[in-house]
Amino acid sequence: MGHSGGFMGRTALLSVSDKTGIVDFAKGLVGNGYRILSTGGTGRVLADAGVPVTKVSEHTGHPEVMNGRVKTLHPKIHAGILGRRDVHQDEADAHGIDWIDVVVVNLYPFEQTIAKGDVSDQEAVEQIDIGGPTMVRASAKNHQDVVIVTDPTDYPSVLSSLTEGHVGLEQRKRLAWKAFRHTANYDAIISSWFGRQLGEAFPAEGGIPIREMQSLRYGENPHQQSSIYVNDYNDKQLGFTQVHGKELSYNNYNDMFASLEILNSLKKNTGTVIIKHANPCGVSENKIPYISFQNAYASDPISAFGGVIACNYKINKKIANEINKNFLEVLLAKGFDEDSLKILKRKKNLRIIDISNFKHNSPTSIKLFDGSFLIQSKNNIVLDKTKLRCVTKLKPNKKEIAEIQFAFNICKYVKSNAIVLCNNFSTIGIGAGQSSRLDSCKIAVQKAKQFQSTKIKNSIAASDAFFPFADAINILIKAGVKTIIQPGGSIRDQEVINAANKAKIKMFFTGIRHFNH
Repeated sequence: MGHSGGFMGRTALLSVSDKTGIVDFAKGLVGNGYRILSTGGTGRVLADAGVPVTKVSEHTGHPEVMNGRVKTLHPKIHAGILGRRDVHQDEADAHGIDWIDVVVVNLYPFEQTIAKGDVSDQEAVEQIDIGGPTMVRASAKNHQDVVIVTDPTDYPSVLSSLTEGHVGLEQRKRLAWKAFRHTANYDAIISSWFGRQLGEAFPAEGGIPIREMQSLRYGENPHQQSSIYVNDYNDKQLGFTQVHGKELSYNNYNDMFASLEILNSLKKNTGTVIIKHANPCGVSENKIPYISFQNAYASDPISAFGGVIACNYKINKKIANEINKNFLEVLLAKGFDEDSLKILKRKKNLRIIDISNFKHNSPTSIKLFDGSFLIQSKNNIVLDKTKLRCVTKLKPNKKEIAEIQFAFNICKYVKSNAIVLCNNFSTIGIGAGQSSRLDSCKIAVQKAKQFQSTKIKNSIAASDAFFPFADAINILIKAGVKTIIQPGGSIRDQEVINAANKAKIKMFFTGIRHFNH
């Protein structure tokens, strides 16, 4: 560190939105012989705490203008930050530039402002920081000469190094890395906000705002590292409240996300979803929550072992007692009464999650591979019953229309190839993730026979894609299925329709495919 211009000591510039720990840090800097430059609110906080402060306007000889929009955008600031001490000393002396050795900046609270949800565009725009990111980036670029601090948690380690008289290059690089992360995410949040305002979900370039919410114990397997991130400025905790149990794992989160996607799609307020390895093994809707739970669990109780259950209703004592008969990893629900929590907490490892405040916000889904991204709009399409086409001689009644809508909706959340058997708004057999649709049919039927044999007769079968041959539907027909819903679109559609008519069952075409890979 060094000096130039008229000041012979070391200088630190402090301008922070998040003022956590800033007074103590400033006092530590002063104790180490630093002159403090500051702006606006930060300067007032420091002065009120008895820290000697030089206003930036006094340092530059130019007042803040444009209602504070221009404060630090001045050569005396940026030359003092960007100048290389071993290259630009003579030029700095000629222009009376004092080196700025430490820069402590975090940015206007744009994110916090828009998270309120009821702000005007002008209010949001006024919280877009200009001078702050410029100083942060300049300092990070010149990290060999300038210590840049954007995170209050770094104050103790930086102060310790300054007190010892040396901030090493590795520490400077790490601080610079955090600084560029800070500005990159800040710009990404702003860009994302503008994109949402304009309805643009697929930008040609730009970053995705992310923030690490939690480091996880491991990933899908113990030898894999993992963290969970959030990218929604409205909610840094995903809308979950964990009220009991062990720390959530990578696999827990993966299954929870799968369960919430399905739960969000259910029309009634009494839906139960059971997930195992990101696939549903039981889904049910019923106006009585207890029956909804029972039916979902009965769909495949073996697969439900060690699974995740999500309910869009409040858990009561009766349901809690039923849940405790089984081993589960995670239970999600829209609240719990006092008696139910007492019962559920008997299982010390059961992760109990309140999702009362959970909302789906993102219009897109993202898959990552080796630095590449696949981004698509979410599969939120709702089957329009007016466009549903019955292609067989037998026609449906009103109840059947509602049931086949339910079955087809669940099908889109099952890994392809997918076959879902349903009866009375509950799954009774699910064939998931097979490379052959024929095999998915066999598995769905086998599951139904194993656990719900009395409900196969007159059941509904939903397929995520068309049947290329009649052999698969013949398996379903033989098992007792009386209604099939599928997209249609095969060159052999007529062959499949003929088989359905021969068996005197009903078949519907949707024109909608639901691949889920």
